[in-house]
Amino acid sequence: MFVTPAFAQDAGAPGAGAAFAQFVPLILIFAIMYFLLIRPQQKRAKVHRAMIEALRRGDQVVTAGGIVGKVMKVQEDGMVEVEIAEGVKVKVMKSTIGQVLNKTEPASA
Repeated sequence: MFVTPAFAQDAGAPGAGAAFAQFVPLILIFAIMYFLLIRPQQKRAKVHRAMIEALRRGDQVVTAGGIVGKVMKVQEDGMVEVEIAEGVKVKVMKSTIGQVLNKTEPASA
């Protein structure tokens, strides 16, 4: 019923280096996720935002739904009027514009 001296000894506190070594894999995983997933998505969103801001009348665009049309009017409330056929105009949100096919040149001063 006696406790042997080996069991009675204190286990000792782990060193600070051992605690840091446990977090190194988590830090590496986060860094890999940032450079492979988060950063490219932020770049893509920035390019899309710049494209949306540069929309003007006469641009030929493709919506996210695949509709190809010509921008007839850019409204300030986030909407764009797109002509998809002769005399057929639809309003779409600016954020649904997926690609600009043909840019119109700005009028020379």
